[in-house]
Amino acid sequence: MTRPVSEQVVVVTGASSGVGRACVREFAARGARLVLIARSEEGLAAAADEVRRAGSEALVVPLDLADSDAVERAAALAEERFGRIDTWVNNAMVSVFSPVSEMTAEEYRRITDVTYLGTVYGTLAALRRMRPRDEGTIIQIGSALAYRSIPLQSGYCAAKSAVRGFTDSLRSELVHDKSRIRVSMLQLPAVNTPQFDVVRSRLPRKAQPVPPIYSPEMIARAVVWTAEHPVREMVIGGSALQAILGQKLIPGLLDRYLGGTGYDAQQTAQPVDADRQDNLYHPVPGDHGAHGRFTDESADHSLQLWVRMHQGSVSVVAALSAALALAGIGLATRGRRR
Repeated sequence: MTRPVSEQVVVVTGASSGVGRACVREFAARGARLVLIARSEEGLAAAADEVRRAGSEALVVPLDLADSDAVERAAALAEERFGRIDTWVNNAMVSVFSPVSEMTAEEYRRITDVTYLGTVYGTLAALRRMRPRDEGTIIQIGSALAYRSIPLQSGYCAAKSAVRGFTDSLRSELVHDKSRIRVSMLQLPAVNTPQFDVVRSRLPRKAQPVPPIYSPEMIARAVVWTAEHPVREMVIGGSALQAILGQKLIPGLLDRYLGGTGYDAQQTAQPVDADRQDNLYHPVPGDHGAHGRFTDESADHSLQLWVRMHQGSVSVVAALSAALALAGIGLATRGRRR
């Protein structure tokens, strides 16, 4: 049986900023003990301070997820400090905004090493600790782009697709072994994180997430819920669900649609700063927190996610009715059939 989050030891990779940082805050608020992994020592120190102010414990392990030996050492340190690992969240990523024709082999390799292989290394390290106890949850932070690629992010889309393929294989093997270890993959929509200010980009204008945009806190709530209620896969947000369904039903039409709209949708009207730094190989100095520049444009709730998280205890119709009522919309009843 899955432990309550308040009794869990949780490892979060990419913990210094963005979705990872929001997850750290949400887990800490719920009383989990945390192991924080990322490259940015400044961001990790700030995240650990937030955990301690919330009344919980944090172990900070600065490392690059592309280093498999370092990931294994971090897992060993976590087990040595806290005795076990209950949930491991694979969240670290890097990307490059660029047409394929302008990408380099080294950039593809780096994205793959961190975003895909970093997830593999984290999963392997977690499994080595969870198998002897035959319990634990591994959460892969995925993306709707694992199903429907978009222009200008070929490396990232490919890496997230690889994570999905790897995770499906692993899940089947755990079923074969009758293991109680659970592996969940969360497919994210566009999220307001700092990555759009630090990602390597060849775009003439500043990068932005494709609207609609959601808050990292909404994602963090879904991650913490999954730590207590492991699911095979969870699509977060109506836009992510639409992208996945669209790819299954009208992939050719989406190719043409994204070819016409996908470039402008990923850029603001502001030109890129000539001296901007990127985090592809090294973290950008400073503590970047959880939020990006798009807080005013971000939604903190999703009806689709609310229904998904409540469908096990109430009917979908009842969940929709309750959610709409909470939103101030309500559902009028016009008589009942018997």
